[in-house]
Amino acid sequence: MSYEVLIVGGGISGALAATAAARLGVRTLVVEQYGFLGGMLTAAGVGPMMTFHAGNKQVIQGLAAELVERLVSRGKSPGHLVDTTGYTDSVTPFDAEALKHELEMMVLESGAELLYHTMLAGATVAESAIQEITVCNKAGLSRLTAQVYIDATGDADLSAWAGVGFDKGRAGDGLSQPMTMNLKLRNVDIPAVRDFIKAHPDEFPRLRGETALIERAPRLSIGGFVKTLQAARDRGEITFEREDLLFFETNLPGEVIVNTARILGCDGTDPWSLSQAEIEGRRQIRELAVFLKTRVPGFANAEIVGSGPAIGVRGSRQIRGLYTLTRQDVLECRPFPDVVAHSGYPLDIHSPDGAGTVSTHLPWGAYYGIPYRCLLNAQTVNLITVGRCISATFEAQAAIRTTPTAGAIGHAGGVAAALAVGQGCRPADLPVASLQAALESQGAFIER
Repeated sequence: MSYEVLIVGGGISGALAATAAARLGVRTLVVEQYGFLGGMLTAAGVGPMMTFHAGNKQVIQGLAAELVERLVSRGKSPGHLVDTTGYTDSVTPFDAEALKHELEMMVLESGAELLYHTMLAGATVAESAIQEITVCNKAGLSRLTAQVYIDATGDADLSAWAGVGFDKGRAGDGLSQPMTMNLKLRNVDIPAVRDFIKAHPDEFPRLRGETALIERAPRLSIGGFVKTLQAARDRGEITFEREDLLFFETNLPGEVIVNTARILGCDGTDPWSLSQAEIEGRRQIRELAVFLKTRVPGFANAEIVGSGPAIGVRGSRQIRGLYTLTRQDVLECRPFPDVVAHSGYPLDIHSPDGAGTVSTHLPWGAYYGIPYRCLLNAQTVNLITVGRCISATFEAQAAIRTTPTAGAIGHAGGVAAALAVGQGCRPADLPVASLQAALESQGAFIER
């Protein structure tokens, strides 16, 4: 079958790319390995979305913001709230089941098509262009063609199949940030947690003594219990390396997502390694569940809702694009003439070696741009890469990997693909000004 734009991967980046492209009138297909959209937000139990803001300014708008507005209108998200961990400028809790539905409806309402339960199995490249891709599903192997392809796999799978150069992990040893397995619990006594925070501020160093912050939002996000966790490690109750307990209240009061597991040394592109990561992740959350109920105030009567259907991968491959975003680009907020997305999220590196998270924050209200060239490569002229696997160094990727930013990048990639089809040009030859204007017409924030 033939399409004008073909997207591999239906996470937030791929889903918004499809919505953007189809709204511009091109025939669009999303190929997704699961039976639903949302990627890490729905397949790995990740939440909340963080962050849409830089200080008080919302720098991620457009389709990602539209998704949030749809959830809010249905009572499935409280919207953007103060991040009571003190880490970012806002968090956006949501109902994961509702997000599956809203994202799917956005894609279908745009006119795009969905092919679920289907995985990429190969790509044929000739004359520096993808000629077709091979996919596999219950029906066997089949071929799909398009004028422009978008890699929204998160791991640059299509890019790698198509011969695009890539790097993995940090320079020197190739280690990636640890994976995580999220645990969702309900019936948590949030007032008891708040009381403990106020009585023991030394357990919550991220708050820097400003415990009043936890009263500024109707949903609690917190990173801390550092002494309580260390004591559990000393007693052998927690056997993996982690410096603090991190959890976020969801759209439902008293329901939290615990993002504390830390699975080291695994490769998100190796199925054997991923399998071991799943096993180790479940082992860790079994320990966490007992620890929470017996040692952490407010959790005595908590009940397990479930874990993420799949392991949470923070990073794997990064393509070598026409431009590689760097740590200094992020920290200095360097301007780019071809900027297509912005973010205010800090450099957030969970140590590949063990306990510890190295964070480098921007000044209040500062934000950086992501250039279009990071989505393009020199080997395959009809391929656009979006999401966390665009061209960025290990350090810069630690800033751009979160879901709102991935969604903004996907929005840009979808618009670019549609315009390239409409103008009959390669994505790299697309006039940047027309791309930026089209993004703005779909509500995106572009500072140029």
